[in-house]
Amino acid sequence: MSRSDRVLADAEAVLRRHSERGRSLSARARDRRNASIMRRLGRIGGAIFVILMGAMIAGWFLPLGTNGVMIVLGLLLIATMFFALLPGDRPVSADTLAQTELPALPLKTEIWLETQRKALPAPAVTLIDSIGVRLETLAPQLERLNEQDPAALEIRRLLSDHLPELVTGYQSIPAPMRREERNGRVPEKQLVEGLGVIEAEIARMTENLASGDLDKLATQNRFLELKYQEAKDLGR
Repeated sequence: MSRSDRVLADAEAVLRRHSERGRSLSARARDRRNASIMRRLGRIGGAIFVILMGAMIAGWFLPLGTNGVMIVLGLLLIATMFFALLPGDRPVSADTLAQTELPALPLKTEIWLETQRKALPAPAVTLIDSIGVRLETLAPQLERLNEQDPAALEIRRLLSDHLPELVTGYQSIPAPMRREERNGRVPEKQLVEGLGVIEAEIARMTENLASGDLDKLATQNRFLELKYQEAKDLGR
């Protein structure tokens, strides 16, 4: 088996493990919502703790009395309402994807895709889930990639231009016409085919980046082998 075949096999194995977890876009979106709720509850709990500790310390020096108790209760209510009503994460739009930093682009793209599910046909939703898994695998590799690298520019064009344009272009077609053939083409079929191409392209990019990492690792390993072999030879 050639090196490129091994890289591809490793990448596919990773993707299979992700698939076996059953983590679709909707499942990961639910995880993010739950995490957001827990953060909100944590802030409320922290505010309540600070207020109660402040009231306890103040009570050591001055009796709180009825007015003091009412003030503390009022502060608890205000703090709870403030953090409960505090706006959560900003929604991601197709326009904001172009402004997103490269390492965060896969996650932002995934969040945006999740909001499009209801407007897409079932075959497209399946591909959207597959793209989400691909993006999850791609994301760690982008943290070490320079924004001006050709690979980075290619990934940005795919995720912030081509993918949103494909999805929004389909959604702009009136619903009754999406399954009608026009000039030999059916919009729904074109959408599914386009998403399939994008999924394959993300897989190719992931493989290429992994190949580069493997090349760097092999080069470094060879350097270490030569370096320490020379040291052993000199020590004889």
